Amino acid sequence: MSHSLDLSTRWLGLDLPNPILASACPHTADLDHLKRLADAGVAAAVMPSLFEEQIEFEEWQFGGLMDYGADSFAEAGNYFPELADYNSGPDRYLETIEEARQTVDIPIVGSLNGVTRGGWTRFARQIESAGASALELNMYYLPTDPEVTSQQLEETYLELVHEVKSNISIQLGVKIGPFFSSLPNFAARLFEAGADGLILFNRFLQPDLKNDLTEIDAQLSLSDPREIRLPLRWIAILYGRVSGQLAATSGISSGEDVMKMLLAGADVAMVTSILLKKGPGYVTEMLTQMSRWMGEHGYQSVSQLKGSMSHKNCPNPGALERSNYMKALTSFQSPDLI
Repeated sequence: MSHSLDLSTRWLGLDLPNPILASACPHTADLDHLKRLADAGVAAAVMPSLFEEQIEFEEWQFGGLMDYGADSFAEAGNYFPELADYNSGPDRYLETIEEARQTVDIPIVGSLNGVTRGGWTRFARQIESAGASALELNMYYLPTDPEVTSQQLEETYLELVHEVKSNISIQLGVKIGPFFSSLPNFAARLFEAGADGLILFNRFLQPDLKNDLTEIDAQLSLSDPREIRLPLRWIAILYGRVSGQLAATSGISSGEDVMKMLLAGADVAMVTSILLKKGPGYVTEMLTQMSRWMGEHGYQSVSQLKGSMSHKNCPNPGALERSNYMKALTSFQSPDLI
């Protein structure tokens, strides 16, 4: 196996030694765990999302506590610390970014999950000021109002992306779900609005019913390796047809899965679930698997192979379209009949 393999890539203005990123999860905010990830070879880490609702709730809750009973007991407010000493709002999140930058040499990407225009821009600027190398907008919105049209929803997304990008100087990645009527068109418009990269896909929470089926069970399950098929297909379709970079996430569990995403056209692959299952050190094994595959297939660099199995370059692009759907259905046989 050649020792001159070049695994380097580029994402959101960052020159990275390899395409494996640790995506947003509680472990990326833990400095000890983050150091283990960096030592294992992860190229960059995305912080857990800063939720606008959580910050606003904490600020409201603290304000309510300060006011509660003040009319009855003049000294009631003295039971609480001064506002300057209280860790209210995004302070702890921003401090963690600063500490992470001092602890590891890899880029730290901030992540923001907000719902209002003012909140997005305000927190985006604070994340940049804290030292984040780039910013990820985690756009998790599930429309439930039948009066809201797809056009209105898309325009809201585009306006938010444009406003955030206009207020920061670091590059911006946008993480979306797959539920858009014309994803290629919407993806192109997101880049026009200011996105530098697109992360496919956000995993929406799928609730269940629990106990006697009278309560909602909001469990979060780790991704399954079979989930790579959805981002794989759409990255292959979008590669070469949009102006910005592409990141793959969901179900990536091996170096071979990373190679699949790169061949489809991704610039980087974001992983979480497999690292939670096997530990940070598994990144080293994934990099070894990638190098082995590249050596066996005669590739010398990521840039050489990227997109070679995309819709644009694939010898059989129909395999990514309707013809593949028909072939899969007509050729399926139940194991019981074989």
